[in-house]
Amino acid sequence: MIIVKNYDLSLRCRWDAFIDNSKNGTFMLKRDYMDYHSDRFTDFSLMFYDDDKLVAVMPASLHGNEVRSHGGLTYGGVISDKKMTAGRMLELFDALKIFLKEHNIEKLLYKRVPAIYHRYPSDEDLYALFRNHAIISRRDISTCILMEDKINFNERRKRNIKKALKAQLTVTQSYDFQGYITLVNEVLQQYHDARAVHSGDELELLASRFPDIIKLYIASNNQNEMLAGVVIFDTNQTVHTQYIASSSIGRNVGALDLIMDYLINNYSVNKKFFDFGISNENEGWTLNSGLVTQKQEFGGRGIIHDFYELTI
Repeated sequence: MIIVKNYDLSLRCRWDAFIDNSKNGTFMLKRDYMDYHSDRFTDFSLMFYDDDKLVAVMPASLHGNEVRSHGGLTYGGVISDKKMTAGRMLELFDALKIFLKEHNIEKLLYKRVPAIYHRYPSDEDLYALFRNHAIISRRDISTCILMEDKINFNERRKRNIKKALKAQLTVTQSYDFQGYITLVNEVLQQYHDARAVHSGDELELLASRFPDIIKLYIASNNQNEMLAGVVIFDTNQTVHTQYIASSSIGRNVGALDLIMDYLINNYSVNKKFFDFGISNENEGWTLNSGLVTQKQEFGGRGIIHDFYELTI
């Protein structure tokens, strides 16, 4: 019988150890990442036990009479290990619905971990969602490269790389997250009237907690000016680009193309996937054609990220 309990700080080490040994969890679901913005969300993370043995966890936050998995994360959902079976997942969802109903929760917004981050087949939750009449409430499209069968860059990207090399630009790892987020926000403000989700301080903090995972690569000229940059999350088998930005000078000399060439063809050669992230706005209904075209010109193709709504 599955028992559901709320997470608390005393269970931090047990939670993190389970994520490390799960088949579909990443560092973003560990407490050092989740809790950096704990002041913005009411945590409602859940832990699932069978005979006192932890069999799954679900990062979650409380929003009135709605639970989201998780409001401050790109993805969440039920995280399990290799012992999870379809039958046990159905039992888990039965217990989950009872638990949420007892806490007067009327709706669960379920942000599933995209398949490219699974270390082992992990679709039991999809079947359980179907069996419980969950509906797809949002569908984003990300752009991804299968590293073992890469599609060549298109001619425009190749020309830009040659231009960057001719301009003697160099790609290096940087720790200037403050300076880079300033550049990101300038670009976002100019083209999208938006700002980065993370501040420079937050990125510095997270990078200090996960130095082998969160990294910034920049392209600079001979005057050491930062012309473009990419923040990557190096997660298990997949490298994910979190922030991509280029100054107007950088765009004229192909600075971003040079970084992407390095990250795809050098840095990520031993990975299974290279993920550029989504190109959607308006809860998935609007496709940013310019952004997705840029990613496709580097050889990326579509991967879906689904959100489900489950009425309790």
